[in-house]
Amino acid sequence: MSRRSALIVIITLALLALGSAWVTITLTTNRVPEQTLSSSAQIGGSFTLSAADGRTVTDQTYRGKWLLIYFGYTFCPDACPTALNNMSEALDNLGADASNVQPLFITVDPKRDTPQVMADYLKSFDSRIVGLTGSQTQTDSVAKAYRVYVAPQKTDGDDYLVDHGAYAYVVNPQGKFANVIAGDAAGAEMAKKLREMIAHPGT
Repeated sequence: MSRRSALIVIITLALLALGSAWVTITLTTNRVPEQTLSSSAQIGGSFTLSAADGRTVTDQTYRGKWLLIYFGYTFCPDACPTALNNMSEALDNLGADASNVQPLFITVDPKRDTPQVMADYLKSFDSRIVGLTGSQTQTDSVAKAYRVYVAPQKTDGDDYLVDHGAYAYVVNPQGKFANVIAGDAAGAEMAKKLREMIAHPGT
């Protein structure tokens, strides 16, 4: 092999390595859920949780509605209030179509997020958003079913943060995962995406 050919091979391998590293960093940073509409892997499933008003609810409770599910926690400093504000604005933007949508806020920190804590926290947002909590096993199970990234900080006290995915999951009235919407999408953009899904289910 000539020196020129060897140099070309080395440069090609280096570019491939850089491309692979970029893809890995991008996927790790954005933590996009592992399914899109075109894939066969399953996202979502059955759950049993406690609503902020004390009721026990399951996934069957909301059949017939489009679900907009956001996973977070009440001590979240920025991503959660941003997403919940955007969800509140989306409901206003939807107008009459909002009656077809049930927004849910499912905690990833049930140790601190009791039903009362959830109820008090959600007073700052649209009253149609239902807060759900439960045992650690219950909330871990539903987060796993939706493939939500959750990573609590290791600490001995109660003052800690929980790193988590920042996507709202859309589930159709039959209980099947439809798509995701970024939690930091503006309310008008969220409403537009939801309205399109409602008008053209399955597309």
